[in-house]
Amino acid sequence: MPTERRPSPTLLAASLVGVLGGALVAVPEAALAQQGRPSTLAMTCGQARNFLAARGAAVLGTGGYTYDRYVRDRSFCEPTEITKNAVVPTRDTPECLVGYRCIEPGRNWFDDE
Repeated sequence: MPTERRPSPTLLAASLVGVLGGALVAVPEAALAQQGRPSTLAMTCGQARNFLAARGAAVLGTGGYTYDRYVRDRSFCEPTEITKNAVVPTRDTPECLVGYRCIEPGRNWFDDE
């Protein structure tokens, strides 16, 4: 009669750690994927301003596939960057001054800033 082979306790522990470790990494990624990018079109102008003011900087969707990084003030920009007023569409108005965008001065090659 054949004897039953059982995995060693070390192998079982290593397998369990691998499975649990993978699950712990997957949970935050899944949560982030469900959150998505906040859209200004789903907020009122006041809500968009408050959202940015509370966080300091955020990447916001502005409709369709368009998005940009917006900041509360220059302290969230790189040292060589300056701020420019940022106007975005929101649920209650097509033009809401939500905060600022960080730009490099003198890089206006295509006159789009």
